Amino acid sequence: MKKRVAIVGATGITGQQFLVALRNHPWLEIAVLAASERSAGKSYAEAIRDPKTGARRWWCKEEPPQDALALPVYEASTLNLSGVDLVFSAVESDPARELEPLYAKTTPVVSTASAFRYEQDVPIFIPGVNLDHIHLIDAQRKNRGWKGYIATQPNCTTVGLAITLKPLFDTFGVKKVIMTSMQGVSGAGRSPGVIALDIIDNIIPFISGEEEKVEKETRKILGTLSGGNISPADVVVSATCTRAAVIEGHTESVFASMDRPCSVGDARAAMIEFGQSFVKQGLPSAPQHMIIVHDDPFRPQPRLDRDAEDGMATSVGRIRKDTVLDNAIKYMLVSHNTKMGAAKGAVLMAECLMQKGYV
Repeated sequence: MKKRVAIVGATGITGQQFLVALRNHPWLEIAVLAASERSAGKSYAEAIRDPKTGARRWWCKEEPPQDALALPVYEASTLNLSGVDLVFSAVESDPARELEPLYAKTTPVVSTASAFRYEQDVPIFIPGVNLDHIHLIDAQRKNRGWKGYIATQPNCTTVGLAITLKPLFDTFGVKKVIMTSMQGVSGAGRSPGVIALDIIDNIIPFISGEEEKVEKETRKILGTLSGGNISPADVVVSATCTRAAVIEGHTESVFASMDRPCSVGDARAAMIEFGQSFVKQGLPSAPQHMIIVHDDPFRPQPRLDRDAEDGMATSVGRIRKDTVLDNAIKYMLVSHNTKMGAAKGAVLMAECLMQKGYV
């Protein structure tokens, strides 16, 4: 029997991505949709339709699941979770801070928001990277007296970086990381500063709060769980995050300095081999390869590589020695920010949690 899920923030861009990611899912079925008071009381088809112009406010390239269009939309703050096994939270950080603890009292919550990522007893999960942190859920339940819990998805820019650093960190030890991102505009939603002529023929050199999130989250994801707490990894991370005139896909230039000797061939082999035991578990949303390594010096590119394995694999190329940092390599990566970096990555996390008995 499939688990029944609620999507909170269902009319927004990330909420819509959840509907697409859950279409015909073998383990999960959409049972409840919730959004703000403005959308409550309408069918989903009505809620995503502009009442004045008739325009459909649907932002995914895939069509919405037909069986979701007739579902009623409930008000998020008064949501009844009776009969719901799991909540996907796709709201902004401020409402998430109010809503997610209400849901977690009774029900597991998988969140794409940043509201609780930095709490000591809340894990930031990347499937196949740090699922040993799953036991932090037990401490969280004990600390807060909840039957459910909150498990968080990283910032979309952190995802590709942490995935590619993990095999290097485990094999060679990573001391210092310098990363510069060129991020797709879809990661900004409909935010000011990246619309229309602001982004065409341009690069926006600042994304508010993004660099701090990447630096803090990477150290937490690579950290060690002990005694109900995560000790952040002893890695210095310096990030510069920019917005580029690309629709989807985050491209990142990474420099990584190691504790132990690491040749280009060593780094390449570690990335290729990474995650094989995880992908062999056969979770419905998992890629066949966590990392795809290219030999072509003109790869990866967002237009060519963001959809690798339906956007769930991270593509890497141009692995080479660095001559500025000690014992360092440098490389380029492309990660799909709205699939592995958002809703579909969160669905994969839920599949992991189900497999481990936490849903």
